[in-house]
Amino acid sequence: MAEFSEAELTDAVLERLAGTPDPRLRQVMSALVRHLHAFIREIEPSEAEWFQGIEFLTATGQKCDDKRQEFILLSDTLGVSMLVDAINHRKPSGATPSTVMGPFYVKNAPELPMGADIASMDVGPKARVSGKVTDAAGRPIAGAVLDVWQGDSTGKYDVQYAGLDGMRLRGRFRTGNDGRYDFVTSLPVSYPVPTDGPVGKMLTATGRHPMRPGHVHFIIGAPGYETLVTHIFPTGAEYLDSDAVFAVKHSLVTKFVPRAAGTNGPDYSASYDFSLEPSAQARQAAE
Repeated sequence: MAEFSEAELTDAVLERLAGTPDPRLRQVMSALVRHLHAFIREIEPSEAEWFQGIEFLTATGQKCDDKRQEFILLSDTLGVSMLVDAINHRKPSGATPSTVMGPFYVKNAPELPMGADIASMDVGPKARVSGKVTDAAGRPIAGAVLDVWQGDSTGKYDVQYAGLDGMRLRGRFRTGNDGRYDFVTSLPVSYPVPTDGPVGKMLTATGRHPMRPGHVHFIIGAPGYETLVTHIFPTGAEYLDSDAVFAVKHSLVTKFVPRAAGTNGPDYSASYDFSLEPSAQARQAAE
């Protein structure tokens, strides 16, 4: 019967993993065991503290459903999502930077004509957001699809309303030959990440605020280019320097300009051009 001392246990677990057939899984599991055991040795948790950690992770899973992903929120608020994003999207010079998707993305938003108002059911100030989707050389990309979503003028996303029928503040837009896009939405406002679950308790316990600066979400895709997941943030928005999920990048901050007196249209306008990088397949084909 094998018996392992405190000093021997990590090596014993790693030895059991050595025969894992998939090399990437072997690498991941071995690293997980090494770092997790090192974490336990550093903090030396009591058994009560260990069980409290188990309860926290259990509660995080129990808070997830088809409209909410508490584990993504936990990853976001610990900075893990942005670290994964940074590792996977080391952009070439000139490409628009990516940022976190967040926990409120919903697939299959309706495709709408350019200029459509996705905030028609919202009562707050409106903003026209427009610009171009281009390659790194500034050439327009035709047929790029911009999947857009955001919170309303109270800071809530449609999925946070119980019993709401249909989508709000979501839409997909397809660029023409000029690469341009154009839509009307709500003026982005700052809002708290959900605090009614274990992640909210963690933020309170660690003395952190839950606030995010106002922003508009985008997923932008086009054949031959890497898909871009990003936001744009209004200049001067609250919490740009202390975003709860660490997602602000300077080049994603843009002016939302008030409407000139005596003119018609939405209350604000913003212009932002997105630059996509070629896909790995496109780069290989060009070599």
